Amino acid sequence: MTLEPDDVAFRALTRKISQARGFSCEAYKDKCLKRRIAVRMRARGVHTYGDYAALLDRDDLEYQQLLDALTINVTKFYRNAEMWNALAPHLAALWRGRHGHLTCWSAGCASGEEPYTLAVMLAEAARAAGAEPQLARCRVDATDIDRVSLERTRSAAYPASAFVEMPPILVQRYFTGGDTREPVPAIKRLVKVIPLDLVREPPPDAPYDLITCRNVVIYFDRESQERLFLRFADALRPGGVLVLGKVETLFGPARERLTLLDARERIYRRPE
Repeated sequence: MTLEPDDVAFRALTRKISQARGFSCEAYKDKCLKRRIAVRMRARGVHTYGDYAALLDRDDLEYQQLLDALTINVTKFYRNAEMWNALAPHLAALWRGRHGHLTCWSAGCASGEEPYTLAVMLAEAARAAGAEPQLARCRVDATDIDRVSLERTRSAAYPASAFVEMPPILVQRYFTGGDTREPVPAIKRLVKVIPLDLVREPPPDAPYDLITCRNVVIYFDRESQERLFLRFADALRPGGVLVLGKVETLFGPARERLTLLDARERIYRRPE
């Protein structure tokens, strides 16, 4: 099949971005890439992929603006509360089975709301078990490819609007401040921020008891999704739990490795 000139220019642009900045454009769906590249093209007043490629050649700052646009994520604390409520008993079971020594991975952590929510859930499991001192033995690895997301996760300062889905008692218990809120030290210490390209790099410190990767793999092509699912399955300890986004479906070899615990909330478990 012969590509249209516009498609040829798009392929040339994505190859250029991958080679110049190490961003794995080939793993992402074309529709997603085109939509986010178009945001930057409109912002800079250029109308063709060729003209935008030329702009990148002479404006290094635009490369960073583009990478920020390609990796943008929007999230909140306790996002999709029904998932966190469904996960809570599985996390409590993990706590009992691991005697409070749990390691978690938030893959694609965006600006940090999810890994800090995970830390809060660990604190709640410790509280329910009457074992708060054991919380210090836990860890949440928060990974992302986007530098801005990682900086926000490290700074851990959030507007009150980020907490609208989190139960008020948890906000009161684990965060300080008013218009801008921060996790209490015991929560903040649990989260380890790590730059990571999910497509190209292995898990930072496997094995894990719990992995969350919600609304991230939908942006990748099917082959990349299959590889990621298998990587997650490999990275889990026996008995460990994987959580995907509601619109994400596990497929490929990983499907034979993991047991579905909750079809609605996309919660899976690696058998013992």
